[in-house]
Amino acid sequence: MRTDTIAAIATAMSDSGIGIIRVSGDKAIEIVDKIYQNVRHEKVLKKYESHTIHYGFLVEEDGTVVDEIMISVMKAPRSYTMEDTVEINCHGGVLMMQKILSVVMKAGARVAEPGEFTKRAFLNGRIDLSKAEAVMDIIHAKNEFALQSSVKQLKGSVSEKIKNLREEILYEIAFIESALDDPEHISLDGYCERLSDKSEHIIHELDRLLCSADDGKILKEGINTVIVGKPNVGKSSLLNLLAGKERAIVTDVAGTTRDILEETINFGHFTLNMTDTAGIRNTDDVVEKIGVEKARKISEEADLILYVIDGSVPLDESDMDIIRMIQGKNTIILLNKSDLEEVTDIQSVLDIISKTLECDVKVSHEPSSIQKIEGIDYSVYIVRTSIKNEDGMELLSSLIKEMFFYGELLYNDEVYITNIRHKEALSDARKSMDEVRKSLEMNMPEDFYSIDLMSAYASLGFIIGEEVGDDLVNEIFSKFCMGK
Repeated sequence: MRTDTIAAIATAMSDSGIGIIRVSGDKAIEIVDKIYQNVRHEKVLKKYESHTIHYGFLVEEDGTVVDEIMISVMKAPRSYTMEDTVEINCHGGVLMMQKILSVVMKAGARVAEPGEFTKRAFLNGRIDLSKAEAVMDIIHAKNEFALQSSVKQLKGSVSEKIKNLREEILYEIAFIESALDDPEHISLDGYCERLSDKSEHIIHELDRLLCSADDGKILKEGINTVIVGKPNVGKSSLLNLLAGKERAIVTDVAGTTRDILEETINFGHFTLNMTDTAGIRNTDDVVEKIGVEKARKISEEADLILYVIDGSVPLDESDMDIIRMIQGKNTIILLNKSDLEEVTDIQSVLDIISKTLECDVKVSHEPSSIQKIEGIDYSVYIVRTSIKNEDGMELLSSLIKEMFFYGELLYNDEVYITNIRHKEALSDARKSMDEVRKSLEMNMPEDFYSIDLMSAYASLGFIIGEEVGDDLVNEIFSKFCMGK
């Protein structure tokens, strides 16, 4: 670990009321003391107590005043990095912040690497790796639930769970090793039954964490949602309504949307990564054909399909083509334009699905504002809407919650795994514990248990940073923004 003093602009590089330049390291106070003066033109920064803030001026070495500032002093180990840290609060213009950083560099600091402040907090033992990654998740949170989950991880929800599991595993490893080293005083009689119970408990806890990973991914990254349908059914109007702005061109001319339009939408406290596609139909227009092909391709990778149908016109071959295309995908059918005379009703939709997929389908309950189609092995719902009149949007929100979060989106004590690296490590630990289970079933010697238990222990350590190499640490922190 490099222990020289680092500095960086810690606030956004834009014109604002206040900007902050953060300085951390053994010589942070000494370096800033060279360029700070209080109102009496004294250089007394070293005399100030920790966690105090003071008014004064930042000056160059020749005494030229650069800016009027407030300066915060945080002495080791009671700081973010556990090193001496000084934060210079200046006027927030981009040019001013760059000027002050330049003066700090001349005084003896160097520019921090991306994420280096948090990296030092990790290497100095203030936070573990999972908490460090939660810092970045907080910065990039797209919605309230992702933010809340990240804050919980920063407070230790994941690391505490992992540490508890590691302690349980370590106890069993230590017991086996002790019994093998000193069989006269430590008996293994009946131990296999006890280890079997403990292994089942650990496997159950690992399975719970792994099951949370899919929900965790959605909490963090959002639901990849694709809008499909024939031309002029209301797809672009839906995107505009949900986005709260004119994101797509809307006209009475069919085929207006030729390319993919993407928008990230906070919708009911969760995020939809929304994609509007070209209307799907047979066409001789070369550009429109390319758009239709893109729509087919992107639909294959979607978490959720919003299939918009114009209820004021009959269904046709193009609808059958769309039904084939989205087969196997979680789908919400929006039977749109309910403000007009109904030509296509729910039974018409059921009939064309049955004909296209060659199966018998029906709705689960009727009458209802939301109806689930039964007879297929994936989730398909029908919601009546009038996008023009904004009818049915609350139903759509509640339905998406039900489909992806079992109807519950609450700030509870549930631990969510939102990091793919954590999921892979948990999966490896689960495999090792399965090997312990198999060894117990086969009455293998106790040292076999110890080997697989140690493997599970190491895999879990990978999550909190106790079993990782420098290359991985550097890669993780390189993704952080400057000044954090």
